[in-house]
Amino acid sequence: MHTTTHARIHGFTLIELLTVIAIIGILAAIIIPTVGKVRETAQRTVDANNLREIGKAAMIFAAENNDRLPDPLTAAAQANVHASNDYFRWMGLLGRSGTLNDASIYFARNDPLFGGTAPATVIDPDDATHGQVLAGLQEMTPSFEFVGGLKMGDPATTPIAFTRGLNAEGVWDSDRGTYRGAGGHIVFLGGNVQFFQSIDGRLVNTAGKSTSDLRETIPAPAGGNQRIYGKNSAIASEAGVMPVVP
Repeated sequence: MHTTTHARIHGFTLIELLTVIAIIGILAAIIIPTVGKVRETAQRTVDANNLREIGKAAMIFAAENNDRLPDPLTAAAQANVHASNDYFRWMGLLGRSGTLNDASIYFARNDPLFGGTAPATVIDPDDATHGQVLAGLQEMTPSFEFVGGLKMGDPATTPIAFTRGLNAEGVWDSDRGTYRGAGGHIVFLGGNVQFFQSIDGRLVNTAGKSTSDLRETIPAPAGGNQRIYGKNSAIASEAGVMPVVP
């Protein structure tokens, strides 16, 4: 007579399951924020590279225009680049010249005001004059602001463009800022791009002294066209804001 022996199969107890779930929860709480931080840092690196490309394009433009960087207030710009305001005309000058016509470069993917899809070009490809800034682009809020009317002979510490939302106190506005209040990038005429959590006196004004106010760093000769352009900005406007003499 044969006796069949059945092995008993043991499952997890309720306490064991709860312990495993708790461990998974702890690991998730540690890993998920870390992954999010890595992705945010990676995106900011992309944004810095894009801002560097904007600066390079502006200097290439200058090499072809008597050492003058984009200036929306010149008669030629007003006649040849068609936009609703001078902020988008600044971008249109680079697009029309062929130095930078990729509209996606002007948007940071982490920007709370970015809708997720950027236009392919700055200049409307269907415009026969090759001077019309794309209507869809002008309905959006780009992630960067620009300084117009500069020349290559200005100090290397002069900003060309910067992350949207910087105010006169040298911090980025929590509502308007591309990274809210976490800081931003600036590309300088010297070609370098730097990230600042806050300026805190780390810029150089036109008198050669430290300042936190970017408006004081821009040369402003009498009757000059130097302006700061931005949309939803703290220290700039679509029509342009004049620099401040320190």
